Amino acid sequence: MKSPRFPDTIKEVSKPSNFCPGCGHSIILKELGSLMADMKIEKKTVFAIDIGCSLLAWDYYDVDTFQTHHGRTTATAVGMKRANPDAIILAYMGDGGGYAIGLQNLIHACYRNENIAVILVNNTMFSMTGGQMAPTTLPGEVTASTPDGVFTEDKPFYGPEMLARIAHDGAYIARAAISNPGQTQSYVKNAIQNQIDGKGFSFVEILSYCPTNWKTNAADTIKFLEEMKKTFPVGEIKK
Repeated sequence: MKSPRFPDTIKEVSKPSNFCPGCGHSIILKELGSLMADMKIEKKTVFAIDIGCSLLAWDYYDVDTFQTHHGRTTATAVGMKRANPDAIILAYMGDGGGYAIGLQNLIHACYRNENIAVILVNNTMFSMTGGQMAPTTLPGEVTASTPDGVFTEDKPFYGPEMLARIAHDGAYIARAAISNPGQTQSYVKNAIQNQIDGKGFSFVEILSYCPTNWKTNAADTIKFLEEMKKTFPVGEIKK
């Protein structure tokens, strides 16, 4: 039975999650799907996804979707927007795809004020490949590649703060946490609206759960995210 929330172009289909139990991607994608329906932008939306856990989102939405190799999502999304300026481009990636191999593309898209919206999921590690250290790994954090913990003097990468320094006046940059889905949806909506209004580059980092690679139970997973929020302040950084 179709929900009255969804327009005729959307079919509400129940699908099993492609993600590990407790993964934050499922929550983020649920919020994003509801947001696209509420804003009635499905026919104009192109959803771009990176290799990594984010690629498992490829069959959740009834919108045009493409998937790129590691770190190329931002650059390909820029090309898609330039070829079709009326499209709403949503680039979805993890911290590895955005802050490691894809950092150059992300920086220059921001610097040029490309009119796309980038959603980056930060769970402090490379999750799909087994939980190795990533640019966002916290000081002292144990990962598959740092069994004795990350050197305490190593600071994690602050993506939104860096981008805000080079962003144009019309850019929108924020950081949300999946522990507050309403805030997450609000910030992503602002990013999409910023693109619709033609103001330029929009970026939302979302702090997310990864209990499989964190090796945490439900209670400890929530505690770990709260520790992340102490290192990565949540809020709108540029608007």
